[in-house]
This record gives sequence, structure tokens and C-alpha cells, in this order.
Amino acid sequence: MLDLEDYIRIIPDFPKQGIVFKDITPLLSSPEATAQCLKELVQLVKAKKIDKVVGVESRGFFFGTLLAQALGVGFVPVRKPGKLPFTTIKQPYELEYGWDALEIHEDAIAKGDKVLVHDDVLATGGTAKAVCQLVEKLGGEIVQCNFIMQLDFLDGKDKLRKYPVASILNY
Repeated sequence: MLDLEDYIRIIPDFPKQGIVFKDITPLLSSPEATAQCLKELVQLVKAKKIDKVVGVESRGFFFGTLLAQALGVGFVPVRKPGKLPFTTIKQPYELEYGWDALEIHEDAIAKGDKVLVHDDVLATGGTAKAVCQLVEKLGGEIVQCNFIMQLDFLDGKDKLRKYPVASILNY
């Protein structure tokens, strides 16, 4: 069995000074590591009923689509404003310095859909919380928030207290 941590490249001072970026592109470059990562992500939700996987732009799309396929359910992209072609709803969220927003198609989630939210990393939790709010505005029910890795020292899980949170790697 591969140690997936060996496939996470550490990049100091990216995207800005003081940030230590965890890069998943080496993991994506290895078919064996990708397959194992997918298997472990599926194991995190094996006993749960899921109707849709929501992937967060853009790194959440890689494994979000694979998860949806492996689970036999639909995939829903959540994107930055102006990137989705159909009618959307928007959720603003606070960044460290300022605000941003995310959008989802208004017909992407049906009332009562059981939803798995997926992204590559849980850092401060603002993005994931905004995605959960979008899903709930459409009537979806968050079953779990899944991540490849969680940066525990940033306490992002605190913003997601009302949802189950799972990850493969913790830093």
C-alpha cells in the first residue's frame, strides 16, 4: 500500500510569503496513487446514502467526479461567480482579507438530496462552509464533507461543526 503523503509536494511561500502549500499534482500524476486515494475517499463514505457529490472549484473537481462515478451518483460543480452557464445562486464568504463568492446551478440539487461535499484540502473552512450553505439553500442535506487532507492547525473543522468531516491525511 502506498503512503499518499509521499505524493503531496510541499511548496513554501506559495501563493504568498508564509504559506506552505500542499500540492496534489504528484498524486494526480501517479495512476496508482490516484487509484488508492479514490479507494480511501470512497471508504470514508462507504456506509452512507449519497445522491450527489459536490466538488469545489477547481481541485475538488479531480476526485469529486471520480467519487461520483465510483458511488454511481451525479456530480455537481461549485464555481467562482460567472463561470457556470445556467441560472445560479450565490453564496458570499469571508476571506482572511476581504470577500469572495461561490455559485451553483439552481437546479443542481433537489430538495432532500443527500450530498457529499468534496474538496482537496480543508484549511480555514470558509469555502467548505459556503458550499454547504449553497447546498442547503437548494434543499439538499449534507451527509459529509470529505477532503484529501486537513490542515488541523487552521481549525477549519470548527466552521463545519454541524457536519461530519473526514479526510485521508491530517497535517
